[in-house]
Amino acid sequence: MNISINDIKNGMTIMIDGKLCMIEDFQHVKPGKGSAFMRIKLRNLKTGALVENTYNTNITVEKARVDRMPMQFLYADGNNYIFMNTETYDQIELTKDKIGDNANFLKEGLEVTIAMYEGEMLGITLPEKVEYEVIETQDATKGNTTNNAQKDATIETGYTVKVPLFINQGEHIIISTVDGKYSSRA
Repeated sequence: MNISINDIKNGMTIMIDGKLCMIEDFQHVKPGKGSAFMRIKLRNLKTGALVENTYNTNITVEKARVDRMPMQFLYADGNNYIFMNTETYDQIELTKDKIGDNANFLKEGLEVTIAMYEGEMLGITLPEKVEYEVIETQDATKGNTTNNAQKDATIETGYTVKVPLFINQGEHIIISTVDGKYSSRA
């Protein structure tokens, strides 16, 4: 379906210049001289690259339909990650290179959203914050009371995160999957 570039919105997925992109931000510019134009920040959904381009306001773009499916992470088998569609119970297998750094936060039973375009997997979206168990951490060093003192802790997925000194092995913590940092105790 073709739409005028004037009808775009943030978060919309479009085909532009032969690339599947999501609109991050846009600005309609009317200079004193010359014709109006659109300044658009686009995220290429296949490469993840963020670009900023300008376009005339008289062009049309193709609106792309990206399907977002709720999936549950089942298990990892070497370099492959197995997910199950929570509605149809179909299973799909994704490789670590398709998942990227999100693999650090996958634990059994975690609900994720997988974006698909014409049968091709574009990426997975994790919940913003997830609870994990600390499986290994060092005891706090006596006398280390500097402001914001932190230590390393390994969570159940094998990922290492900086946590405050009062966090102990066996405790449950909440980690932001956006930046991979400790958020709070669970």
